[in-house]
Amino acid sequence: MTDAIVVFVTAPTADKAAELARLLVEEGLAACGNIVPGLRSIYRWEGKVHDEPEVLLILKTRAPLFEALRERVVAVHPYQCPEVLRVDIPEGHAPYLQWIRDNVRQAP
Repeated sequence: MTDAIVVFVTAPTADKAAELARLLVEEGLAACGNIVPGLRSIYRWEGKVHDEPEVLLILKTRAPLFEALRERVVAVHPYQCPEVLRVDIPEGHAPYLQWIRDNVRQAP
């Protein structure tokens, strides 16, 4: 078992996703952010069904940093209720997992 995690965050545009990724990497809350364009999200919000283009930001970090990362995303995200979902990574390529550990700040 590792303490590596992936965090999914949707954003309205690729530019906003890149802004979020850069901020989180610069602050040491994430080692990497991948931007996946071309999402189409169909969801219910405030009693209406919406069909909107979005971008998915996939962040790699460590479990002890999740709460700080979540709080930072919520503070700077343009959505009233942003998606911030954690997925634990039980196994992976050891050198890559070490790279994640080496490229985020020390956990509290």
